[in-house]
Amino acid sequence: MQMFRHRIGVIALLLPGFAAGQAAPDPAPPVADGQTVESAPTSSEQGQTPLDQAFGPRDRATWIRETRRKAWQDTKWDVQARTFYLDRDKYDDSQSTAWALGGSVGLKTGYFRDRFALAATGYTSQRLYGPDDRDGTLLLAPGQEGYTVLGEAYGEVLLNDDTRLKLGRFGIDSPYINRNDARMTPNTFQALALQGLYGGENGAPEWRVGAGYFDKIKERNADEFVNMAKDAGAPAWVKRGVYTLGANYKQGNFSGGAIYYHSNDIIGIFYTEGKYGIPLGDAWKLTLAAQYTDQDSAGDNLLRGNDFSSHQWGGKAELGWKGALFTTGYTRASGGTNMQNPWSGYPGFTSVQVEDFNRNGEGAWLMRASYAFESVKGLSLYALYVDGSDPDSPSEYAKDEYNLNAQWTVAEGALKGLMMRVRYSHVKQKDPLSSDLDDIRLLVYYDPPSL
Repeated sequence: MQMFRHRIGVIALLLPGFAAGQAAPDPAPPVADGQTVESAPTSSEQGQTPLDQAFGPRDRATWIRETRRKAWQDTKWDVQARTFYLDRDKYDDSQSTAWALGGSVGLKTGYFRDRFALAATGYTSQRLYGPDDRDGTLLLAPGQEGYTVLGEAYGEVLLNDDTRLKLGRFGIDSPYINRNDARMTPNTFQALALQGLYGGENGAPEWRVGAGYFDKIKERNADEFVNMAKDAGAPAWVKRGVYTLGANYKQGNFSGGAIYYHSNDIIGIFYTEGKYGIPLGDAWKLTLAAQYTDQDSAGDNLLRGNDFSSHQWGGKAELGWKGALFTTGYTRASGGTNMQNPWSGYPGFTSVQVEDFNRNGEGAWLMRASYAFESVKGLSLYALYVDGSDPDSPSEYAKDEYNLNAQWTVAEGALKGLMMRVRYSHVKQKDPLSSDLDDIRLLVYYDPPSL
């Protein structure tokens, strides 16, 4: 492992006065009576991590519960079964199709002497259906092959009730390094990471802080870890990790923060987001959000062999009413080259099921409506439309994307933990000589009660 052989080159910048959350993709929506944070309506896209949900569990109660476990008697087993069908008719008139069955089995011990815990998770994805000439769904390994991998194996030190240190191979969530868990298995990383969650009780301000060094990544449909630089697209002989440092501040209806990622001679990525919620009576809430990303080449430019720079800004407004959430947003990319997201799902407000709408010169408008039914617990629907503009490249054209999603999560009874989801996307190219894209996904996840 090449960890700690490079000089750290990290800069973190916080914008305490930046008022504006999927990273600030999405603001946390209002939580209705009887809903948890996890079940409340959200416009966050699958595979994305908002900054205010980074560096650990989404809520403080879960954080405290996890940090107070004790040794072997508190060891927890987590089992999840998944089956996933994906069929995509692509722009070049080829097709990608697969149906996979798999899931994960993991354990985490309690804290020995209230300080040290161990954890491991194994993942598998096996082919049920997948013609060799329809590869590319990312549900299986290349060649429509099944795979099994020990994706997590790490130690965790509890420095105090609010601060954790992890070393080994594990999943983590932040805007540009995250699990991107939108297929059969997630991204995981070989890394050293410090995570802190401070305050947040009884109305006090909450700080989320994270720092780390990421040496290798296991991509979603892979069974081995590769160097972060290689995964970003650098030549195979280049070995570089990624340093990161960031924080998010939350007080009342305001949340804002920033994070910086630096890979020597590869790339530097600065990201900031902020959001502000405005209650409009007992049931209505308006949330305004903004985000900005700046990406630049670094050092000896080993990623592309030349300097590059790109950036994207975005704004979003959400109106929540009981189980309904109405969203509109806009993003604009510029700077001379397309935006990049080599180690995660893209955090842009207009990044949806298929397209990220982050090509150089591309602007995009998003309209989205979702509803969580009160009469049928766990049932939710959403529809969205993204209108993209022409990018600067004369060989590329504007695209529009339409998404439909239906999801049912069993909240109680014998099948509690079962989730069924149907997703459909149609992407229309505005070049009359080009084909459109259709993407349909059927997902069934089952999380039985923890052992």
